[in-house]
Amino acid sequence: MGVVNVTPDSFFDGGLYFEPARAIERALKLAAEGADIVDIGGESSRPGSHPITAREEKKRVLPVIEVLREKKDVLISVDTTKASVAEAALDAGADIINDISAGRFDPEIIRLAAERGAGLVLMHMKGTPRTMQNAPSYEDVVAEVRDFLAERIEAAEAGGVRRDSLIIDPGIGFGKNLEHNLALLRSLDEFAALGRPILVGISRKSFIGKILNLDPQDRLEGTIAAAIISRLNGASILRVHDLQAVRRAIIVAESILGREAAGTDPKKKEKAHVH
Repeated sequence: MGVVNVTPDSFFDGGLYFEPARAIERALKLAAEGADIVDIGGESSRPGSHPITAREEKKRVLPVIEVLREKKDVLISVDTTKASVAEAALDAGADIINDISAGRFDPEIIRLAAERGAGLVLMHMKGTPRTMQNAPSYEDVVAEVRDFLAERIEAAEAGGVRRDSLIIDPGIGFGKNLEHNLALLRSLDEFAALGRPILVGISRKSFIGKILNLDPQDRLEGTIAAAIISRLNGASILRVHDLQAVRRAIIVAESILGREAAGTDPKKKEKAHVH
């Protein structure tokens, strides 16, 4: 899953793709590099960020979705917590709703996903983006996140969403400190019992910066290491900024371990292993 942040304030690439033409160019590049999913978001969810209006969010994301849908055969997800934005995005050609609130901020998202047969990502977050890093605490972070996701799966199914349309995300960096994030990444296999694909967003996040004492611009190697471990521990989808670099690292790691062999043609291998 390649990331396109059509925002002025995202933690890593805020402002780089805020202009529609640059965001469209970025989305097309990710698709050309072999992304299975391109995730397009118009509202920053970095720690301390403030919400924007649905009108502004639609203004940011819809032009990108429309052009990408027209030009590339790729799955498109819209990163939003608002049902009105999600509905407009689905109308424009999106396939998946990536909701960091797991349907809690706007329960209409669950109804919409059910009605439209859209994919739905359910992510764990403690608090809101503005408050989530204010001293988060857990008795057992893995158990609590797992129980939360199990409950949200039940809520989505009760709202009519097909189980095979659901994806779960433990929410790395969303209301977690360094040790919480590391514990979740070590224990991804414990989420397999929920029976849904696991998505992880580890790309250039602050836990990597804390380990290496580096700014977001210098966290690529840490991202690759975290991506490989996440994949080997059971993640099905990796949400990343540096799609090509991470993809190639995953291909080599899986080839060494003899997993998911895809023949001898490197180009075919790359396509087969995109996440």
